[in-house]
Formats: sequence, C-alpha cells, structure tokens
Amino acid sequence: MAGRADSTVLAGARVVLPTGTVENGRVIVEGTRITGSPAEGARTIDLTGHWVVPGFVDMHNHGGGGASFTSGTVDEVLTGVRTHREHGTTTLVASTVTGEMDFLAERAGILSELVEQGDLAGIHFEGPFISPCRKGAHSEKLLRHPDPAEVRKLMDAARGTAKMFTLATELPGGIDSVRLLAEHGVIAAIGHTDATYEQTVEAIGAGATVATHLFNAMPPFAHRDPGPIAALLEDERITVELINDGTHLHPAALQLAYHHAGAARVALITDAMDAAGFGDGLYQLGPLAVEVKDGVARLVEGNSIAGSTLTLDTAFRRAVTLDRIPVEDVVQSISANPARLLGVYDKVGSLDPGKDADLVVLDADFALKGVMRKGEWVIEPELG
Repeated sequence: MAGRADSTVLAGARVVLPTGTVENGRVIVEGTRITGSPAEGARTIDLTGHWVVPGFVDMHNHGGGGASFTSGTVDEVLTGVRTHREHGTTTLVASTVTGEMDFLAERAGILSELVEQGDLAGIHFEGPFISPCRKGAHSEKLLRHPDPAEVRKLMDAARGTAKMFTLATELPGGIDSVRLLAEHGVIAAIGHTDATYEQTVEAIGAGATVATHLFNAMPPFAHRDPGPIAALLEDERITVELINDGTHLHPAALQLAYHHAGAARVALITDAMDAAGFGDGLYQLGPLAVEVKDGVARLVEGNSIAGSTLTLDTAFRRAVTLDRIPVEDVVQSISANPARLLGVYDKVGSLDPGKDADLVVLDADFALKGVMRKGEWVIEPELG
C-alpha cells in the first residue's frame, strides 16, 4: 500500500527530544506538522544509524549564497535564506549592518515583508548604535549613539518584525534604549561594546538579555578589570551567542562559555555574510569591502574579521566532534534556546508533537544528510 504523500514516519534513528535522546526512535510527520501517531498507510523511511534533530534556528545572520540581507534584492535575500536552509537552518533572522538611518528603515520595510510571508523569523539590527572602539566590520563614520527615538524609528519601520538590536549600552542613550526595547518585547543585545563590568551590569538590570557574539568586539577579560565578559557570563538572565567556526573563538573560550553559562544559556549562531555556502572572493558588507580567503572573511582595509562563512551544520558538527559538547546540549543551543528567545518555541525548536515539521537528519559522523521544513524536504536523505 502506497504511503500518503503528506504522512511520513522517520524510523530507527536516534531522536533528540527535550527530555533526552531516544534510541531507535521515530518522528511522525503529518502535513506540515509533527504528530503523535501515524496515519494509516503512512510512508516509512528507515533512518537506522542516523540522528534526527530539530531544525536549526539562527538568530544572527547577514547573508549567504552570495547574497546580502543588508543590501540584496528580495530575490537575493531569498537565495541567502535557501542557502542556509540547505545547511539545516529552518528558522532564520536577517541581520543588518551599520548604514544610514533612512537606508536601514527602508531595508526594514523590505525584510519585514519576508517575515510576514514566513521566509524570515524577524530582523536583527546590528549597528549603527555601537562603539567606535569596538566597531569590527562596521563603518565608523555611520555610527551613532543609541538614541531611543531612532531605535523607535527602526522598530516602527520593521512593523513589528524587529526581534533584536545590538547596542553599545554604555553610550549616551544606551540604557534608555534598552528599557524601550524591553518594554516592547524586543531583545536588547549587548555587543560591539567598550563597556566596563559595572556598565554591563547596569544594562542587564535595565533589561538586556543577549550577548552579541560573546568575546568578539568587546574588551577582553582581565583579572582586575573583568569588563563585559564576566558580567555576561555570570548573569542567568543573559544568553550568550557563540560563533563556532574555529576562527572567532579558541576552543577553550567555547568551553569556558559552556561551563559558566551552561547549555541553557548558549545560542550558537553563524554571523554569516554573503560568502557562506558560496566561496572565496571579494564581497561588500554594507559599505565596506571584504575579502574572503580560505573561508575567513576580513575587511580589505584594516583586516578585521568581517562576519563568517559559517553554516550551522558545520557549527553543530564542530561542537560535537571537536569540542566534545554533548549532542543534547548542542541541540539546545542551536535550536531550542534561540527559538525561545525569538518567541517561536511554540512552533519550532524541538521535535514535540504539534510543532512545525522542521528537522535535520545527520549521519553517524554528524554530517548533514537531510533537511525538512514544514513537512517538505529541502534535502531528502539518500539512503542505502
């Protein structure tokens, strides 16, 4: 009997659930959702020797597939989205980089339409409200203090789709901007900051809840001047973003973050730019020229790291095989935690019945073999 086209049982795999890993488990897909019991005549796919994990959720991503979320056309943005889906990211927030306020407001309008039609999960504004001391790959001449009125302008332009702002909260207007964002349910993230420990503690008290790519674009830890890193790691209200590409972080820094924050407070991100899933060459990140060589993106002028070429399947595999992070902890960091922060855990972030059928199939070595989004295969596993 032929199985129903919209009813599938993925059987025999190690299935990672919020309660732990189930050996010889199964995931049942009915239409666009995961369900608790199969329909009569459902198609069964034998995934013995594989893992099934929730679709990845990337809350900090600037582009991919040769396309920029900051400057690309709608079709180009969708190319970037598809590129990351093919690497397991079934839920993605589009991040912008520093630009003129009117330009960013215009981009917010374009990206918000893609959020409204379900292609994106929201917008993250990284800049222009950041410190010139820790600007990284942002144009210094376009930076500005985080004026709450200007923050509100971008929120309004995004029509309710703004999910996160990265701020140097020590700058004038920083604390008031954090309070504004918190009042409207938008994540205030501390990043590209030159804040002291005490200033960071104040921002957390005002409502900041995320550390933008912890360790990067902030003062290093020192035993008499611990800076923002200590404050962000020690406070249980903060989720720390980590870029696990082997370039942004030494493995010991990743281990330190997991040890002190715990898996429940880590969000693995890509901070990807156009070259992710595309290749080496010359690119633009906002107004700045970037050269990607051997998979590492750096500004042509100044040589600062300029985002990454990372995809989350690589981040997952590195975390498990090289960093020896337990699979269940990596799943929490790459799916559940960012989904909760974005307010979409009722739909994605785990393999619970009732949620969207967003999942990733990995082989025994944690190489990606299949991706499903809303019950449709983006990449269908090719099995024996």
